[in-house]
Amino acid sequence: MSAIQTLFDRYGESHQNAFNKRVHWVCVPLITFSLLGLLWAATPWLALGFAVFALVYYIRLSLPIAAGMLLVAGAMLVVLSQMPHVLEISVLIFVLAWVGQFVGHKVEGKKPSFFDDIKFLLVGPAWLLGFIYRRLGIAY
Repeated sequence: MSAIQTLFDRYGESHQNAFNKRVHWVCVPLITFSLLGLLWAATPWLALGFAVFALVYYIRLSLPIAAGMLLVAGAMLVVLSQMPHVLEISVLIFVLAWVGQFVGHKVEGKKPSFFDDIKFLLVGPAWLLGFIYRRLGIAY
C-alpha cells in the first residue's frame, strides 16, 4: 500500500459519519483557503512559502495529488490576490470553519486526526482530492 493511501486510511478512521464527511467537504477547503488568507494578509510571500512547503510534502507522497493540490492552492492564491479585506474575511472563515469541524467531530464521536499527528492538517485537503480522483478514475 502506498504512503498516501495509508495516510488516507488513517485519516478516514475518524471520518466515517456521513454528517461529518459533509462538514469536511465544506470546512476543509474553507480552512485551507482562510489559512492561506491569513498568511497572505501578513505577506504574500508567507502564503507562497507555505504553499511551497505543502507542495513538497505532497510531492513526497504522490505526484498526482501534488499536481491537484498545486492547482487548488494556485486558484486560492489568485482569489486572495484579488480580494479586499483579506485578513478580516480570512479570520471569519477560519473561525467558522473550525467550529464546523469540531461540530462534525462531536457528531462523529471521534477527535480530529491532527490531535494525534499534526501532518493530518495537510492530509485532510488531499484526502478530499483523493475522493475526486477516485470518482474520475485518476490513480494517485
